[in-house]
Amino acid sequence: MLFLIALLLAIFLLPSPWGIVVVVTALVIDLVEVGVGIWYSKRRRSKVGTEALVGATGTALDDLRPNGQVKVGGEIWRASCGVGCVAGAAIVVRAVDGLTLEVEPV
Repeated sequence: MLFLIALLLAIFLLPSPWGIVVVVTALVIDLVEVGVGIWYSKRRRSKVGTEALVGATGTALDDLRPNGQVKVGGEIWRASCGVGCVAGAAIVVRAVDGLTLEVEPV
């Protein structure tokens, strides 16, 4: 509705050739903006699920000898650490096995 009002004002209130020029220019700018937005959103796939966790860093909440809990991305996960890790240490996720993260100290 607002677009129609602006269109009518541009056509009827501006002098003869300038109303059409403003409307066409605004239309071209709008189409370019939409095209850039679509291109930007499709240029890479978003990471979701377990693939987003691999490589993420977090904090060990328990001593991981070898199992315990970690906090990654604001969520608490069950974790397994082959080399062991103390509570409060920084960890990085190396793999995901079901609902258990396989981690190692940073």
